Amino acid sequence: MASAPRELTGPVSRGGAGAGWSFRALLRAFVARAGAALEEEWALRRPFLWLPAAMGAGAIFYLVAATEPALWVVGPFTLICAALARLAREKRAVFACLAALAALGAGETFGAWRAARVDAPVLDRVLVGEVAGFVEEVDFRAQGARFLLRVSEAQGLAPDKTPFRMRLTSRGRPNFAAGDFVVVKARLLPPAHPSLPGGYDFARDAYFARIGAVGNTLTPPQAVPPPESAGWRFGFFAAVDRARNALALRVADAIGGDNGAIGAAMVTGKRDLLSEEAKETIRKAGIFHIITISGVQMTLVAGIFFVGLRRLMAFSPTLALNYPIKKWAAGLAIAGACLYALFTGSRVGSERALFMTLILLGSVLADRPALTMRNLAFAALAVIVLQPEALLGASFQLSFAAVAALVAVYESRAAARSFVPGGQAGPTAAPREREARALAQDLAERSRHGVFGALFATFCATSATASFMAYDFHELSPYVLIGNPLTLAMIELFAVPAALLGSVLYPFGLDAWVWSYLGAGIAIVMKIAGWIGAAPGASISLPAFAPWSIVCLTLAVLSAVLWRTALMRLTALPLLALGLLGAASGGRFDLAVPPSGDMAALRDADGQLTLLGKKNDAFAAEQWLRADADPRNGAERAGHCDALGCVGRLRNGESAALVLDYAAFHEDCARAQVVISPLYAPRSCAPKILLDRARLAETGAVTLAFGENGVEWRTARAPGENRPWSPAPRRRVIAASTPHGVSRAPVAARDDDASEEIAE
Repeated sequence: MASAPRELTGPVSRGGAGAGWSFRALLRAFVARAGAALEEEWALRRPFLWLPAAMGAGAIFYLVAATEPALWVVGPFTLICAALARLAREKRAVFACLAALAALGAGETFGAWRAARVDAPVLDRVLVGEVAGFVEEVDFRAQGARFLLRVSEAQGLAPDKTPFRMRLTSRGRPNFAAGDFVVVKARLLPPAHPSLPGGYDFARDAYFARIGAVGNTLTPPQAVPPPESAGWRFGFFAAVDRARNALALRVADAIGGDNGAIGAAMVTGKRDLLSEEAKETIRKAGIFHIITISGVQMTLVAGIFFVGLRRLMAFSPTLALNYPIKKWAAGLAIAGACLYALFTGSRVGSERALFMTLILLGSVLADRPALTMRNLAFAALAVIVLQPEALLGASFQLSFAAVAALVAVYESRAAARSFVPGGQAGPTAAPREREARALAQDLAERSRHGVFGALFATFCATSATASFMAYDFHELSPYVLIGNPLTLAMIELFAVPAALLGSVLYPFGLDAWVWSYLGAGIAIVMKIAGWIGAAPGASISLPAFAPWSIVCLTLAVLSAVLWRTALMRLTALPLLALGLLGAASGGRFDLAVPPSGDMAALRDADGQLTLLGKKNDAFAAEQWLRADADPRNGAERAGHCDALGCVGRLRNGESAALVLDYAAFHEDCARAQVVISPLYAPRSCAPKILLDRARLAETGAVTLAFGENGVEWRTARAPGENRPWSPAPRRRVIAASTPHGVSRAPVAARDDDASEEIAE
């Protein structure tokens, strides 16, 4: 009887018909296979690719931290870990851990360095006054324009409190251009904070863009002689913006309508001329990136320069036989790509594409392989060092995920080609082996060419970006496999050739036929996009994810594209499962309040969100509906409003009151269980939940979910948060609420008016 357990758990018997695998043997076999896979990954130097990921994680830690990290600790810690990693490079496990810690510290350091470089004053209250400064950039709209102003002086602000840059919106067509010095009276506001916990933080993006205020012009801007010169660098970029606007208006007028606005965006990167209806159409079709200058355009432009110039020089036997014309063409293509990126505006997607293109063409100059995952890793490192804040943006996430998937497909195809040298198995190979190799060769060939190859690459890129699309925009487009090839064909056949040729012919007045050709292509694409958008299930709305789910989903994507062996890539599956679990457990809210406190979203008895308040903040309402997987374009109004405020009823039957005048506090605080207000509530106000100006200054945007176990709170601001783009409010003794009631203790509150939501 004692021998049976030993037989089940002992070594595997290799003789006899009843021999089988025991759990220990399976575990040993798995460990051996995993060790062999790690050895292969190490031989291929794939662990290096995880260093940019670790550095990016460090930069994200800096961006989401509640307080400023202590660099006097982070810096030495990074250097010590890097030095120890170098000493321990013979011990792989120790080396990998130390290198990862050093990369994390480096990412956090680069984040702090970036914040220090762009540090500038941020407006802390609503201000109406006259401002003067140089116009940096103008974006024309269908009605009016939006422009960036580099501020010289602002009425009511001391020089050390004056923002470096402001973004203003004017209603009429501007009579000024980039480079002019203007004086204008404007209503200025602090950059808006998220209207939903975990939502888009315009204040953070504005801080890193050195935009310290936003607002609307109250008088037409007047161009006046500048008090001093802005410098040659400013003049150069202002001239570029004037040229971009001139070409954008030319393309828009030549084509006409929304098709003209799309053409202007594709050629110059100026997107503000496009109507909301056209944006909705291309969004539903999954081709919104058609109006962005992305990696596809950058690659095609560089390719046209490289191939065209190389073949042009090859016409000369003297050059072709005696000089490295391939390297010359690569150098000229680098210059052409830089000029194209400069003219179309520098966004994260185009900058990533430019970095990648420069590394690719630089590899040609250095006689090294060009299209590799290492080159993409270097491009990611460049973005992390120069603009670490981009990591939290959808542009960086989508562009890098898509390109990483495409590079992984390319590497797999290259591996398949090397697996079948010469395309045939040897005559001594077993029939089953020859059949397997023939099948591998056939799949490799089919995946490299034709429609199957394009669809397979599109599927991989779409799968890699799906998590970020769902997390950032709360929707997915099932027909993206149709939309993406359509977009690619549009860019290859119409946009890039027309942009290059039209830009050359435009100064000579011979460009009209080029834009007609571009307009014909856009008309075809928009017709098909309309069919796709009108198809059943064209857009699937998804609720907000649990915050930790995107971490697991990102690691799943990285595991799938960075590793080369099948066993290591399988590690993406448990991470994907965890991420999907988090996506499904995000939870719903019953009440959402923006940091301004002048409106709210309530869940009614039917389970739908309705708006409470007189203010019409379309951006905040859109964020709430998207996070609730509600496909409606706008929410209905709920409750009753008068001059003093509004009252409504929550799903659980409790009443909510929005107080807009001090005179309403006495009555509403006595009868409502939830009181919301952009004002400071008096000490006598003691409802069950109080969300007044003091409380919202501490928490930022708030969502509440009412359940059997009480109220679940989510806030946009962490407790004690104090960052350059989200400073701690000044402290004063006021009545304020807590999740358990009303507290009379001193709490923090900003002594300013509630700011409006203004976001891209």
